[in-house]
Amino acid sequence: MPRTVTSCAHCFAWGMTFAQGICQPCYNFAAPHKGYPRGECAACHRTQRLKQGYCRLCWCQARDERARLADDARSAVLLAPYLTGIRWQQLFLSLSDRRQAPPRTTPRRYGTKGRPHRQPPPHAGRPRSTWLQEPLLPPGPRNYRAVVDLRTGPPPDNPWLAWGLHLAHTTAEARGWEPTAQRAMQRVLVTLLAEHREPDRIRVSDFAAVAARQCINLDYVIEVLSTMDIVDDDRPASLEGWMATRLAGLPGPWRRDLSSWARTLRDGSPRSRPRTYSTVRAYTAAAIDAAATWPQRDHLREVTRADVTTHLATLHGRRRETATTALRALFRWAKTHKLVFRNPTHGLRGPKVPDPIWPLLEPDDISASVTAATTIQARLCVVLAAVHAARPGQIRALHLDDIDLAAHRIAIAGNSRPLDDLTTQTLLDWLAYRRGRWPHTANPHLLVSSASAMGHAPVSATWILNLRGLPGTLERLRIDRQLEEAVTTGADPLHLAAVFGLSEGTAIRWATNARQLIGDPHPDRLPEIP
Repeated sequence: MPRTVTSCAHCFAWGMTFAQGICQPCYNFAAPHKGYPRGECAACHRTQRLKQGYCRLCWCQARDERARLADDARSAVLLAPYLTGIRWQQLFLSLSDRRQAPPRTTPRRYGTKGRPHRQPPPHAGRPRSTWLQEPLLPPGPRNYRAVVDLRTGPPPDNPWLAWGLHLAHTTAEARGWEPTAQRAMQRVLVTLLAEHREPDRIRVSDFAAVAARQCINLDYVIEVLSTMDIVDDDRPASLEGWMATRLAGLPGPWRRDLSSWARTLRDGSPRSRPRTYSTVRAYTAAAIDAAATWPQRDHLREVTRADVTTHLATLHGRRRETATTALRALFRWAKTHKLVFRNPTHGLRGPKVPDPIWPLLEPDDISASVTAATTIQARLCVVLAAVHAARPGQIRALHLDDIDLAAHRIAIAGNSRPLDDLTTQTLLDWLAYRRGRWPHTANPHLLVSSASAMGHAPVSATWILNLRGLPGTLERLRIDRQLEEAVTTGADPLHLAAVFGLSEGTAIRWATNARQLIGDPHPDRLPEIP
């Protein structure tokens, strides 16, 4: 919203105003959710938004009178006596409206060190189970509401709540949660367990909104309730909604078989391991696209080898390689479960995609990536990728134990490397920021965010710097660092494997790429060992 420096139309304060000609405090004072009506002010007789019969300008004037006449501004919290005595208005600057209270003249209520720390909840275990009558019908959705505020009274006398508060306290102590997160977790548990009785089960769909209102991660609440074995996670899997949308235009047999195959990929089977969510989506999408090109085939058993080869001929590059792998996995699964008589992809081999020849980055591209790293964690990511050739996943997986500042060593993916001065200084800056920002976190990883500081997991892939839109992304900086080392050392694969901890095939591939750059694709002799 455009702003300008002028006098506010409501409180006459001089400073930054919005397009409506009012300052930020007056804009918030007139917010619809506050419900202040319009009318004539009892002091200045202007038609404005009124709070208890007075406009904001008169409230500011009453605050000034209180600060000038009251003996202790902290104890004199009532403004009503000063509102009735307003006879004039003192104009002010909008920036000078943020005043600080004068020094305290009365002793603190709780002593010199402030409010004492709240005692931790007593140790509690699982309540003793008794004989219970199982419900005849499943219970309907529950509407949880706050029963008691822990700031005004003790928690309700419920053994399940006592056990939940004890588990939350031990989890917070082990992971170094901030006091605000601990209090939010306690409020959620009081709301859920104040009236809990066995054998009731708490559904996640019923209390997801409660956790959102208290600004606590839903997964941490589910973790505590799962330890108590009283939660039912009835949330639909994210893959189910996506598959229902993508499979809507296919025949019934295709929808049934592709859904079963996708769930097998996601959950695994006795003879196959579970795949990641991105892999399941990529394989399922490739199979759905192939099925959409066979409108005359109503079932998997009707697909022929010619249909498969015709569809793959329309694809190129990585898309064709992914589709080949997905269709082979689909029909192999169908043959195992007796859904097809013959596997049409048996012996099918996709074209091998040649390895790309990467050029070295220009100095301007590297400078642009360095300039884009404006935060401490962003600079650390750039240094680790550009100096030590660390992948983004390896940067996220780094632990504090992998850094040895005394010996000037760093271990990346199990490969120990010496620390240079630039990396050492960047690590010291980040560790100082980490210690000041999250002093009590128990997360063992080097990089920590506001979400991961409450647990032991690494930061998310979207949290670290990705430099999207720039030529020098983190992955591209890693490639450039390995190519630069290969070009400098004469494309020696043994040297690359020793420095970066690469496998034999990867080291040979980067050495071949380096020979293309230095104009010697087929050397007559091996590089000299310095």
